[in-house]
Amino acid sequence: MAKAATETPLMQQHNAIKARYPDAILLFRVGDFYETFGQDAINASAVLGITLTKRNNGNAASSELAGFPHHALDTYLHKLVKAGYRVAICDQLEDPKQAKGIVKRGVTELVTPGVATNDKLLEHNTNNFLAGLHFSETKIGIAFLDISTGEFFIAEGDREYADKLLQSLKPAEVIYQRNQQKHFKEYFGSKFFTYTLDEWIFSETYAVESLLKHFNTHSLKGFGVEDLHEGVIAAGAVLHYLKDTEHPNLQHITSIQRINREEHLWMDRFTIRNLELFGNDGGNTLLKVLDNTSSPMGARMLRRWMVLPLNDIAKINERLSTVEFFIKEVDIRNKITHHIKQAGDVERLVSKIPTKKINPREVVQLAKGLQQTEAIKLLCENSTNEYLKRLGDSLNPCKYILDKIVKEIGENPPAVAAKGGMIANGINEELDQLRKIAGSGKEYLIELQQKEATITGISSLKVAFNNVFGYYLEVTNLHKSKVPETWIRKQTLANAERYITPELKEYEEKIVGAEDKILQIELQLYDQLLNELQDYIAPIQINGKVMATLDCLSCFANNALHFNYKKPLLHDGMALELKDSRHPVIERNLPVGEQYISNDISLDSSSQQIIILTGPNMSGKSAILRQTALITLMAHIGSFVPASDAKIPLTDKIFTRVGASDNLSGGESTFMVEMNETASIINNISSRSLILLDEIGRGTSTYDGISIAWSIVEYLHKSGNAPKTLFATHYHELNELEEKLPRVKNYHVTNKEVGNKIIFLRKLAPGGSTHSFGIHVARMAGMPPGLIERANEVLHQLEEKHVDTSIGEAVKQLNVPKMQLSIFDEHSSTFDEIRKLLSTVDINRLTPVEALLKLQEIKGMVK
Repeated sequence: MAKAATETPLMQQHNAIKARYPDAILLFRVGDFYETFGQDAINASAVLGITLTKRNNGNAASSELAGFPHHALDTYLHKLVKAGYRVAICDQLEDPKQAKGIVKRGVTELVTPGVATNDKLLEHNTNNFLAGLHFSETKIGIAFLDISTGEFFIAEGDREYADKLLQSLKPAEVIYQRNQQKHFKEYFGSKFFTYTLDEWIFSETYAVESLLKHFNTHSLKGFGVEDLHEGVIAAGAVLHYLKDTEHPNLQHITSIQRINREEHLWMDRFTIRNLELFGNDGGNTLLKVLDNTSSPMGARMLRRWMVLPLNDIAKINERLSTVEFFIKEVDIRNKITHHIKQAGDVERLVSKIPTKKINPREVVQLAKGLQQTEAIKLLCENSTNEYLKRLGDSLNPCKYILDKIVKEIGENPPAVAAKGGMIANGINEELDQLRKIAGSGKEYLIELQQKEATITGISSLKVAFNNVFGYYLEVTNLHKSKVPETWIRKQTLANAERYITPELKEYEEKIVGAEDKILQIELQLYDQLLNELQDYIAPIQINGKVMATLDCLSCFANNALHFNYKKPLLHDGMALELKDSRHPVIERNLPVGEQYISNDISLDSSSQQIIILTGPNMSGKSAILRQTALITLMAHIGSFVPASDAKIPLTDKIFTRVGASDNLSGGESTFMVEMNETASIINNISSRSLILLDEIGRGTSTYDGISIAWSIVEYLHKSGNAPKTLFATHYHELNELEEKLPRVKNYHVTNKEVGNKIIFLRKLAPGGSTHSFGIHVARMAGMPPGLIERANEVLHQLEEKHVDTSIGEAVKQLNVPKMQLSIFDEHSSTFDEIRKLLSTVDINRLTPVEALLKLQEIKGMVK
């Protein structure tokens, strides 16, 4: 209590507010600065590189202090959030000039990675999702909200499905119930920024009530999510968290959309990783190759399309036919692309309206977006493509508000509304008069001076201003007698008198208050405009989505033209036929002038269900596997594909098990990870699945590996589902399966031997490969020639013995290398003599001739 008594009122206020946000850094507004105290100051100074000082509160104890100017908030805020801190922004809630006693303060916003709206905190090309998770006994409910665009998604399913969605949509922050921390870490690891909430928040009654109140509806049936009970709880928790973090203005969250597992081609997180669809390290990925969109909206949508490819032929064909239309109608495509570029990031601009954080320049950009919408609508509606006509029909140029913005906001408005100067002339009569007064003050004073000089006949009359009594008229003593009685004398000087008049006083009041009044009227008119804009949030958001869709489809058309992609034929059958297929990522990164070697791939469930692909490492086996999956995926998002002809069956799941990826930090070996991933595949296959297996079993001993790989092939063949499978292996023993199982076919990657070198031709050919060429690869990698020779010797001996013995026995019977020395070796004494001879020689004093003679002597001793 004694300590509290010695604290200043300001610190008492700070501590009371800080107590409500103990786990956040509190930025406390004091005058023109945001200050931090105590541990907050220590953390902030470390992250921001600002000076840490001590503040003495009048007692022995003192508090750390660190601050920065309020106008630098944007710069410093994003650094704190990126460093993983929650930041509470505490502002002055009243004008300090009007305040009696201490200024009222309160937290106006709590910024966390998942609820960031500031442009500096956001990546333009990716969504910034806040994810809510609800764990029940049987399912996990999951909701994703991007507060910067208003997009709200809801789903539910098993742990694997939740994991896939988290890994795919990569939320910036995940919230879940506090008693599930152990489960969350066990299921999803510790890579996410998380925050836990009280259990009472995760109740269906509370969640439904929150959602109905937010959307102002009587039920959730209109959104088609009423049956997703766990998902609804997760969505309710997300809304609760937004209110908790001081985000009450959420009018831009206008709907909630369900993600149905069965509506999308399924890829588990291993497949998304193995196929290198996305990457944060700037590596070569499919997204990097395909993303040639013109707007951030299109880039965000393309990423979602890749994570959630379509599983409906009609919808896929709609996209494909539009891409085909765009390829033919170059002029329409170019015009639409141009308009989308000009429109700006409509989705993120419109989400700033509810919080009124949209500045005048952004409002003008929004109007520009609506003008572009009008042009795009005309182009779509006048096209011959049905899908484009439908998209065009859903566009709304919002004519009334567009005209109002164009009319009311000046051409080059300021970036900050508080500076004024954004409202055009001719909108408000009082504003125009005040501007005239403020802007043409000098002219008015000159007119007044001339008028009074003419009336009074005082030729030397002048108008001036001082801080004591404002504007005045100055008359020299010579003309004092001509001053009218209505003038009021204010000051007497040695050779002049100063007067004021009612007209001058009235003008002074006008001119001094004009600047303040102008800003007040402008802000009032701007606020009215923002209030009217609220009614147009939903249609403008739809415009944004349509533009994003058009952006993705015109991007696909551009890619097809530039990269020589062809339209795939999707069908309800089971056969996959690819002619001259290429790997979309590798071919884009080849050295200049080098052509990608294409391959034909054919799979079906009746005659060639499983291809066993043998060939050495570095020959291109993995590329052939991956390109088959990538082409299938590209077709399902509506893109043309890198092949001269492609017939692709509707696919429900793509599974890959490619390469070894140790999870050693999780305590699992390569082999354990491999078996977990393979078990996940085996247990989830259907007749419409595409399975790619690369080097299964290599994480264990040779015969274990062969037997596991063998049994997997048998299982996939016998399975009533008959999934299409590509199996790359270096176990040549698996080639024998072709004789035993009718739908298994052997292929190998061709090569040719030139001298003692192997050249991989990267072409598929029927039949198995008999050599692994591992030793040739070792030579290409630069292994010492002696080591390569010995490897060849061992290989020949093993191959001779392996015919009728086990590998273990063959190894036991290997000849010991000839160069190995033994203590009974006849040369041992000779080498001793050479060693003694060399130890007596002083190399530094030897002449070249003497050195050659010594070498000859040593050579004679070895014979």
